Amino acid sequence: MRVGIVCYASVGGSGIIATELGKTLAARGHDVHILSSDTPFRLGGYQPGLTFHRVETPAYPLFREPQYLLSLANKIVQVARHEHLDIVHAHYAVPHATAAYLARQILAATVPATDVSDVPSIITTLHGTDITLLGSDRSYTETVAFCIDQSDGVTAVSESLRADTCRELAITSDIRVIPNFLNCAVHHRVEASSVRDRLIGDKSAKIAIHVSNFRPVKRVAAVIEIFERICREVSTHLLMVGDGPELDAASRLASERGLGDRVHFLGEQDQVLPLLSIADVFLLPSAQESFGLAALEAMACEVPVVASNVGGLPEVIDHGRNGFLHPPGDLDGMARSAVALLTDPVLHRRVAAAAHEKVSSRFCEEKIVPLYEAFYEEVLAGRVGQAGRAGKAGKA
Repeated sequence: MRVGIVCYASVGGSGIIATELGKTLAARGHDVHILSSDTPFRLGGYQPGLTFHRVETPAYPLFREPQYLLSLANKIVQVARHEHLDIVHAHYAVPHATAAYLARQILAATVPATDVSDVPSIITTLHGTDITLLGSDRSYTETVAFCIDQSDGVTAVSESLRADTCRELAITSDIRVIPNFLNCAVHHRVEASSVRDRLIGDKSAKIAIHVSNFRPVKRVAAVIEIFERICREVSTHLLMVGDGPELDAASRLASERGLGDRVHFLGEQDQVLPLLSIADVFLLPSAQESFGLAALEAMACEVPVVASNVGGLPEVIDHGRNGFLHPPGDLDGMARSAVALLTDPVLHRRVAAAAHEKVSSRFCEEKIVPLYEAFYEEVLAGRVGQAGRAGKAGKA
């Protein structure tokens, strides 16, 4: 198949999954074209069958039109025509599904009515904030719902997100749940003692870690507060991996609480495996998580996760077995679970092993990517069937 994938380039679950999907599809023999405003975070080096197309957005400061949306739609049209795309897979409803819909309308208006094969099918994957934030905002509700309904196929990364979408938006589309995934041949615990020695030095200290884009929904201040409670009972260091709007507030809070020498702000990191591989516990007290890709990466590296019991996290973490879940406001409970893991080696080994087993049994790419391939085929068969019926009706 010839697949165009539209995604954000920045750090975040949607861009990472879209990029990993493109790389895996290309490795499986498909012709994949990734469209984004910048080189995606984890695109990596050259790979046969995988092409990146940059969306150039002119800056016209006097105008308030959605320049990226229009530029993206134009780029989709160009790539679809030149590469004869079968599928345009939009990751995020707005603006990517909006741009894909606009591009399809342009393409449909410029090809013969009998040649619908030159108009690609649109698949939209919902990742979370396109529904929980944009979808619930009255300024966007109808646009988001329309773009979802105009797609030929819709997927969501969790049952929780599918339920949220159906509750928040008056849509008629069926939504297929296809969860996030990892390349399990790559995502596993690695030897990284030199990283630990350079960062921490103290071989007896425990290490907690948090990885995110530091948006308000991630509640990075709560990470600091949980860590403060942990430090009262266990000698621990905290690795804060990422960047974003809440970074300065988290840094100030760590200093105010006297934790400056134990909290290490490491910025955005393309390769997080060495950092996860020296960690003992992962803290994720988010206000909302549609799936929790960062938690999945930690579990693959045998790092038990202590997280909020929200969104799709219960679909990834089984409380008490391969991690611990608490209400978002229960920072004391999260700290207690973390302390238990850090002070009980038997418990830690059991939970870490169960976490790794959950990932390897359910969330590896060889189990999930074929679900996308089958969904692509299903959508294309539906479009072909409709075209065939229309042609027969015309001849009759």
